[in-house]
Amino acid sequence: MNLSLMEGNEAVVRGALYAGCNFFAGYPITPATSVLSKMLELLPPKGGVCLQGEDEIGSMGYCLGASMAGCKAMTATSGPGVSLYSEQLSFAVGSEIPLVIVNVQRLGPSTGSATKGADGDIQFMRWGNSGGLPLIVLAPVDVADCYTLTIQAFNLAERFRTPVFVASNKEIGLTRESIDLSNIDTPGVEERKGYIGHESDYLPFRADAPDQAPPFVAVGESILVRQTSSTHGENGYITTDPEEIAAQRQRIKDKLELNIGSYSYFDYLAVEGSDTLILTYGVTARAARQVVVEESGEKASLLVLKTLWPVPEELILEKAADFAKIVVLEMNLGQYVYEIRRIMKDKQVVFFGQMNGALITPDQIREVLANV
Repeated sequence: MNLSLMEGNEAVVRGALYAGCNFFAGYPITPATSVLSKMLELLPPKGGVCLQGEDEIGSMGYCLGASMAGCKAMTATSGPGVSLYSEQLSFAVGSEIPLVIVNVQRLGPSTGSATKGADGDIQFMRWGNSGGLPLIVLAPVDVADCYTLTIQAFNLAERFRTPVFVASNKEIGLTRESIDLSNIDTPGVEERKGYIGHESDYLPFRADAPDQAPPFVAVGESILVRQTSSTHGENGYITTDPEEIAAQRQRIKDKLELNIGSYSYFDYLAVEGSDTLILTYGVTARAARQVVVEESGEKASLLVLKTLWPVPEELILEKAADFAKIVVLEMNLGQYVYEIRRIMKDKQVVFFGQMNGALITPDQIREVLANV
């Protein structure tokens, strides 16, 4: 046994290094700054590059350039920084640039309360880029999740050539817990699929199948690579042809949504005889688990989503099938609950949330269950 006392932000860094991250750029912002400081400590000795950008926009740009050159790149920020990432994020989605973004959420809007946690960016991470095309958002519950889900985030970024968010928050990122990394079921590490073929046949945005990402060739290699933030066809040239545009947009959508079953991460705790399912994510899952384990006279089962976007609809429908009532808990005023109501119109869906800088407590959850 090799126990360490580690905060969530450090676990993210350890997971990134395990996954092969060799480039990090970021700008200090509470409560994500310790991701940057830990990367400054650990990444250069391993031969990687870690730098502080002049701001969030510059940091994101450095990461995109490094990724296009073949690096495994990561950045970390909090709410106001995610706002500044928006345009570069759109570029990464449309040009299929792998990237991991750690969002250690804090209470907003705007500057909000820098030292208070919340899950207020859940919809923004999915929809905060122009065009509306999907990306992946994973949500850790604790320090162990910060480690394993960061590895998975890199794997998914590489597999699908997409930006992936790790949706932490202040309470997870800055809370220290005992953890033995050597005793964790660590995911394997995936790499980008490279192009195999003749240079004359290479098209930078041609995939082998309609639900896959195209093979990757790094900028600067012997094969000419074209990148543009404008609409483009398989050859990478700007186009206004409706058929070419539609085909590329549909493939970017399909490569994530049609494969969601392969990365629908979750925890499920079934309680015999319960007719209520608690559905939650992030740090709130810890309080919910305490209630479910203790029962306290109000029997309920628990589904903890760790993949938030794309919505793992089949998983949710399967686990909720035998329950008459669904209780959705969020550290916001209602965001993911709208997805649950959308896909479960025949269920009674009850929402409880708050956005005041305080954690949702087990006693609050018990009160909700008592009144359902």
